[in-house]
Amino acid sequence: MILILTTGGTIDKIYFDALSDYQVGEPHIITNLQEMHIGVSYRVEQLFRKDSLEITDDDRRLIHDAVARAPESRILITHGTDTMTLTARALHTIAGKTIVLTGALQPARFSGSDALFNIGGALVAVQLLEPGVYITMHGTVYSADQVRKDRHHNRFTVIDSVENDSSTP
Repeated sequence: MILILTTGGTIDKIYFDALSDYQVGEPHIITNLQEMHIGVSYRVEQLFRKDSLEITDDDRRLIHDAVARAPESRILITHGTDTMTLTARALHTIAGKTIVLTGALQPARFSGSDALFNIGGALVAVQLLEPGVYITMHGTVYSADQVRKDRHHNRFTVIDSVENDSSTP
């Protein structure tokens, strides 16, 4: 069984007008999983509904504790992309579990969103990877300690050994 923890982020955003006023809505992943007709057992637990820029260290402890106490050894976390790397690194002390974080650059409710592809990739990754913490976006799996969000190109990239991680907001 795979545990899917939801925290909000763009993947669950609902936009209300042309000025991009939004709220983080109910987790859309349940609808996504039903539409994909996946053949793996899972359960979904919503931890909170926040833009990742609003996630605090206390929230990261809540995520950490939920993962640590979960009976499942394979855990997928939906998360906003802006601070996904910070949360991933906060989970590195958890041993014996395969933890994969994913999100989307466009809300799952939007036509053409990358959400379904990213969720599908994360579902495969969480089943095949060795225990550890990973980020899966756009068909690529990254080790949590070797990735950053490249805001200029709006994608994730591997951190060069001489480069500092500039993913902090």
